[in-house]
Amino acid sequence: MTIDSSVSEYNQKLNDPERAIAEKLLNLFLDQLPEAEAKVWHGHPVWFIGANPVAGYNLKKSGIEVLFWSGQSFKTDGLRPVGKFQAAGASVSTLQQADALPLRSWLDEARAIQWDYANLAKVRTLNKLTDF
Repeated sequence: MTIDSSVSEYNQKLNDPERAIAEKLLNLFLDQLPEAEAKVWHGHPVWFIGANPVAGYNLKKSGIEVLFWSGQSFKTDGLRPVGKFQAAGASVSTLQQADALPLRSWLDEARAIQWDYANLAKVRTLNKLTDF
């Protein structure tokens, strides 16, 4: 696991309760995606398996948004589509809400179900990176 110091710096700039939520997510992501590299990418923390982004979070007005790049293909319910590709996310406004979400299941699926975002700009289409 490689984690860039910019991820901790991002979390430290947040106000409570968002900082507490972000720290909870950070620890969960580190635990569930030990093979991933974490860094701030496009302004928020993102976890990569190889060169492919799989999960991340960022601050929104409604709280912390947890994003899964291939989330629209997940079997576990609770995510809403984000953008025009396969991403999906969930808003978290309290620690209790974070505890109630199936985050571990989503992180397991983030490892198993991946669309190839790393090559999207080059091939101009989203292709499956893993078998699912």
